Amino acid sequence: MPEIVTITLNPAVDVATSIERVVDTRKLRCSAARRDPGGGGINVARVIQRLGGDCSAFYLAGGATGQMLRRLLDAEAFTGVCIEIAGETRENFSVHEQSTGLEYRFVLPGPTLAAFEWQRCINEVTALKAPPRYLVMSGSLPPGAPADIYAQLARLACAQETRVVLDTSGPALDAALAAGVWLVKPSLNELRDLTGRPLVEEAEWIAAAQDIVRSGHARIVALTLGEQGALLVTADRCLRAAGLPVKVSSSIGAGDSFVGALIWALNRGAGIDEAFRYGMAAASATLLGAGTALCERGEIERLYREISIR
Repeated sequence: MPEIVTITLNPAVDVATSIERVVDTRKLRCSAARRDPGGGGINVARVIQRLGGDCSAFYLAGGATGQMLRRLLDAEAFTGVCIEIAGETRENFSVHEQSTGLEYRFVLPGPTLAAFEWQRCINEVTALKAPPRYLVMSGSLPPGAPADIYAQLARLACAQETRVVLDTSGPALDAALAAGVWLVKPSLNELRDLTGRPLVEEAEWIAAAQDIVRSGHARIVALTLGEQGALLVTADRCLRAAGLPVKVSSSIGAGDSFVGALIWALNRGAGIDEAFRYGMAAASATLLGAGTALCERGEIERLYREISIR
């Protein structure tokens, strides 16, 4: 049985293109598009599998776009379980503006799930012959999925001593933290929304993460800070990594890459410092890739040597 399982309730086909300048009203003639599999848990699993980790992904998909998603994943020799749904899997669209280097990202809500469809995902995971060591729940919820679905999965997994990793936002984040997880990875904006505080200074970021740990909602908080790097907070440690000065081509998938490499390293027995460095290296490697491309192992290993933790 897989040691790491990821769940993606709202996957996508990510479409990326570029244009000299984005303007309103006019038809914009873009460059040829590239398409990649998308969705938090799918991307986490893709990174873990590229690193040689033992991982399987459960994801919901339907319609013609869902078939395209499966073909894209098959082309990568991806290990996963597709749960068929009636609705059409979404596409997300990003445009790189060449004149400014800015990236415009358009994210669709996804298909509306029937109750039996999201319940099938819970049933598939609980039917595993042996519980995984890690369960990664990553990404937004599609319409129709209950806000507490991650919380339901977290309670079931924790009862089997599986380490639950959470990367989501909004009500789904609130509900799952109330149930309790092993590790949570918010962005700074997600942490601000969660706490209702502006969190301007680094000391405030650390205090907010420590409050989550002290409350028992998570044992580890991995706070990603964009170009400023990341923080990793436990009950007795606070690690800080600055962002590497890399030329950013696209930020899509950087957070997922961080989670994937971090959990891959922890699963193979790495210490928290080493795992944190791998997470940072994978995020930085993804920033270098064009459009919706993810990091590659060789680039992760190269950048790992450049990461400094304090």
